[in-house]
Amino acid sequence: MDRQLTISSGGAELAVEASGQGAPVVLLHGLTATRRYVVMGSRSLERSGHRVIAYDARGHGHSSPAATPDAYTYVELVADLGSVMDALEVERAVLAGASMGAHTALAYALQAPERVVGLVVITPAYDGEDVDDKARLAWWDSLAVGLRDGGIEGFVRAYGQGSADPRWAGTVVEVIRQRLGQHEHLDAVADALAVVPRARPFPGLADLAAIDVPTVVVASGDVADPLHPQAVGEAYAAAIPGARLVTDQPGKSPVAWQGSQLSRLIAGVAARNG
Repeated sequence: MDRQLTISSGGAELAVEASGQGAPVVLLHGLTATRRYVVMGSRSLERSGHRVIAYDARGHGHSSPAATPDAYTYVELVADLGSVMDALEVERAVLAGASMGAHTALAYALQAPERVVGLVVITPAYDGEDVDDKARLAWWDSLAVGLRDGGIEGFVRAYGQGSADPRWAGTVVEVIRQRLGQHEHLDAVADALAVVPRARPFPGLADLAAIDVPTVVVASGDVADPLHPQAVGEAYAAAIPGARLVTDQPGKSPVAWQGSQLSRLIAGVAARNG
């Protein structure tokens, strides 16, 4: 049975969903997404005997905005993850996150290693080096302004065609429209767009050598997903001891878009702690 609840954390009210029974798995979505966009609505984990906990990050989906427009750093995001686990009495869990959610999961694992039994790191983008790159930040700021001033279509115009490959461009833009339509507070998402790309979840990739749990890194090809370079995912897998790297098959849609396949990867990591 699904359980919907609200958990308070650092001035925000987080919309949380818990379902299934068994080994706990916590799902963490990316910037501008919602809790649905980790395993894309797949119920495979519940059917395979896992307790699945997913929540909308502060300012996203049905969660409330942060108390102040600048409270979307990884300090707050990591604290939110801890609050969710505490409120649901989850002592240890597999963490599976995409992009911002992947960075949050890793930062939490570095801070509280005793509470993490495995990681699935999906399309990471933070490389520890280009956080202050002016051109990069200007692009993210243009998305924030587009969303704030023009709503969803303003964001889409600022974003552009979505992919360098015409096979995926239309799909990417349509998914953007769909997921932005799930948010109650678009201004809060715009605030997050201005803060998260400037935030550091951890100082650099060398810090990932301290991760000591089974880990899978999912890296998408640059043609389908240029915002999450495959080279960054490969660097994460190289930096985390014993990590398994999963990449896309030529001509196939990205693994990161396939909820059932991601669910199998997550279940595999969980099984290594069974």
